[in-house]
Amino acid sequence: MDTKNQYIAVFDSGVGGISVLRHLRRELPSERFLYFGDGANAPYGTRPTEQIRDLTVAAAEMLMGRGIKALVIACNTATAAAAKQLRQKYPERIIIGIEPALKLAADRYPGGTIGVMATPATLREGKFARLMDRCADSCTVVKLPAAGLVELVEAGKANSAEAEALLHPLLTPYVGKLDAVVLGCTHYPFAADTIRKLLGDGTTLLDGGAGTAIQTKRRLAQAGLLREGEGEIIIENSLNRPETITFCHTLLG
Repeated sequence: MDTKNQYIAVFDSGVGGISVLRHLRRELPSERFLYFGDGANAPYGTRPTEQIRDLTVAAAEMLMGRGIKALVIACNTATAAAAKQLRQKYPERIIIGIEPALKLAADRYPGGTIGVMATPATLREGKFARLMDRCADSCTVVKLPAAGLVELVEAGKANSAEAEALLHPLLTPYVGKLDAVVLGCTHYPFAADTIRKLLGDGTTLLDGGAGTAIQTKRRLAQAGLLREGEGEIIIENSLNRPETITFCHTLLG
């Protein structure tokens, strides 16, 4: 197959990366996307780093073997744990990761207070610590570890009473105190209604999906690999349940 016509693989620990796929589809409507969610091993965000790295590398190896032209790691936790290792392993491949949109928030609200909602694994990684250091002079950063929210999104309960009960003790102490909250997990945009309800309209929500899509387009253009014609999206999940694929298509819209 002509390399231009090969798939762009989009990988996440479950359904969260669909939020990134929505941006990718908007930015690259002519591309063919192969989305793979590792729902059988979700959530990644509460696992040890070594496990997350092993799971991500195994999924990437499987996808590379299917003849893809680029890999988008649409999972903040997996990016933090394994993107560096994958780029070393496949130096000739286009590998795009995602990170919390903290720099965007710091640029938009200089001197402000920024909350970063993410999985415990993302917040403990050195990659996030370096990102915080780069923004330390321009804003105050508050870590908001939202353990348990990924599981609710995976269960289709992103904006349920259960999600509100889970997030209430985490977020209500910061009502009126945050200029922005960075959604540092690709699952979290699906819970945006609940997060806005708890924090109020005075706090802006930001995520890294749009920036990841723009970066993917830029890298493909540099390599001369942009495709023309009608786009395509295939969705697969390690759970192998038809209802999971249907749910992903519903989230995709």
